[in-house]
Amino acid sequence: MSDEPRRDELPIPDYDHLPVGSLGHRIRSLPEADLRTLLAYEQAHAGRVAVTQLTETRIGEVQGGAELSGGDAAAPAAEAAGAPAGQGAVGPETQGPHLNPPSHGDPTNPAQPR
Repeated sequence: MSDEPRRDELPIPDYDHLPVGSLGHRIRSLPEADLRTLLAYEQAHAGRVAVTQLTETRIGEVQGGAELSGGDAAAPAAEAAGAPAGQGAVGPETQGPHLNPPSHGDPTNPAQPR
């Protein structure tokens, strides 16, 4: 039986489908034990150098006394990237003004020479 963690045991859901850029923010809220779980999983599966270095660096920071962020590493990406409180989604009432194409680029413009 293997000691490597299973995908469903990871502290970050869909960890192996997240881009490297979003992992840096998510791992800042994890304690050392969870970071080591991710590191073991990464080394056993994808072995992405950037992710391995990022995780090892964060483990060193935590060992050195770095505080954990207050974020939730398990929060779905869609919730984390949602609109700020009090702001809705873009719709017809919030979109920008209609822009007319330049006269030289619109073949239906009667002022354009032919």
